[in-house]
Amino acid sequence: MVIGVPKEIKNNENRVALTPAGAKELTKRGHTVYVQTSAGSGSGFSDEEYRGAGAELLESAHDIFARAEMIMKVKEPVGEEYGLIRKDQLVFTYFHFASNEPLTRAMIDSGAICLSYETVEKPDGSLPLLIPMSEAAGRMAIQEGAKYLEKPLKGRGILLGGVPGVRPAKVLILGAGVVGTNAAKIAAGMGADVIVVDVNLARLRYLDDVMPGNVRTLVSNEYAIRQLLPEVDLIVGAVLIPGAKAPRLITRDMLKSMRPGTVLVDVAVDQGGCIETCTPTTHENPTFIIDGVVHYCVANMPGAVPHTSTLALTNATLPYAVKLANYGWVNACRDNDDLKRGLNIIRGDVVYPAVAEAFNLAYTPIDKYIPSRQS
Repeated sequence: MVIGVPKEIKNNENRVALTPAGAKELTKRGHTVYVQTSAGSGSGFSDEEYRGAGAELLESAHDIFARAEMIMKVKEPVGEEYGLIRKDQLVFTYFHFASNEPLTRAMIDSGAICLSYETVEKPDGSLPLLIPMSEAAGRMAIQEGAKYLEKPLKGRGILLGGVPGVRPAKVLILGAGVVGTNAAKIAAGMGADVIVVDVNLARLRYLDDVMPGNVRTLVSNEYAIRQLLPEVDLIVGAVLIPGAKAPRLITRDMLKSMRPGTVLVDVAVDQGGCIETCTPTTHENPTFIIDGVVHYCVANMPGAVPHTSTLALTNATLPYAVKLANYGWVNACRDNDDLKRGLNIIRGDVVYPAVAEAFNLAYTPIDKYIPSRQS
C-alpha cells in the first residue's frame, strides 16, 4: 500500500502521524511511505531520519494526497485540505465528526473512507487510539490550569499545591475516565485538594482505592456540581461519550457562582465541550474570560508537547496501520472489530450512529460494507 503522511497545518500543531520508526515498520513490509518535507520537524524528527527509515520525501501536501492510498494524520482535515481528499482514499486520523458539521459534510462529499482514531474501540469499551492522547491531555490540563491560576495570567493567584500553613487549590474534575484519572493523578501529586465526579459508581470506587488521600470522589449530578462551584479554583472538563458530542455539565448561568479568577480547562472541547461557554481556542491564543472566569479551551492540547505525543500516538496507531496496509481496509476491518468500530463515513454513507444523530443525517449500517463475521 502507498501511505502518505502530510504535515499538520492546524494552528500550532507540531505532532506528526508517524515516527521514523513507524515508517520503517511499514517500509520493511514492502509498503511505500511518503512523508511531506519537514512534517516531523516540530516533533524533533528530521527528514534524514525518515529517509533512513525508507520513506520518500515529497515537497507538497498536494503530492502526498495525490499519491497515497491511505493518509495518516493527527488532526482532522481543515478546509484547505478538503479538496485534496479523493474518492475511495482511506483517511486514518482523529476526526471528532460529531462536533464539526462542515467537516462531516465535506468528508461525505469526498467519497473517502474515514476511519477515526477516537472511535476504534476494544470489546471492553476502551479506546486504544484515544488513550495516549487522553493521558497527555489529562496531565497537561493540570499543568496549564496551574499556570493560568497565576495572577499575571488573570487567575486567582493561587499556587496549586499551596505552601506550609496555606491551603492548596481545590480542583474539580468532571469525569473519571482516562483524562480525569490522569488529571487527578497530577493534581494530587502537586498537592492540590482534588474532587473527581462521575456517574459511574464502579469507576469512582476504583479511584477511591488507588488514589492518594487528597483525592475524593463524588457521584455527579447538577445539584452536586452547583454546590461545589463556589469553592473550587480549577475545573477540568473530562467527559467523553465515544464519537458523540459531550454533555453540558456546566452552563452559562453557573459561572456567576464561581469566584473571579477561577480557571476552566475543557479537554472535551474537541467533542463540543462539557462547559457551555467553552469554544475552541489555539495554543497561540489559548484563553478568554467570561464573567471573570478564565477559559482554557485548546482543542489540540497534546500538540504543545509534540515529541512525547507523537511517540505515544505512533505506539498506539502503528499496529492498526500495519493491518490496514497489509490487508486493505475492508479485510482489516472485517477481521478486526476494533478497526471496524473506527469507520465513521464510507463513500458518502455515515456508518457511525452518533455522527448521523448529531446532524440528523441518514445512517447506513456498517454491514453494507463490512458484513458481520459468522459465529
